[in-house]
Amino acid sequence: MSKLTLSVDDRVVSRAKRYAKQRGVSVSAMVEAYLAAVAEPSSPATQDAPILRLVRGSLGKADLAGYQKHLAAKYR
Repeated sequence: MSKLTLSVDDRVVSRAKRYAKQRGVSVSAMVEAYLAAVAEPSSPATQDAPILRLVRGSLGKADLAGYQKHLAAKYR
């Protein structure tokens, strides 16, 4: 295993440590998972992003036709 030195804002480090502790993982494990996701050419990072997993399906029965009409009118 290799070591990696990063420069990160102190506030970000504090929040990351708190987030990791709440989830029972290390900051190193989180960074490794992120880097593995973005470095994998066959799997876009956004596909596995935790925030997207949280909101996936939240639109349910969204009116896509209405939204398309809205966009068409907006960007004429």
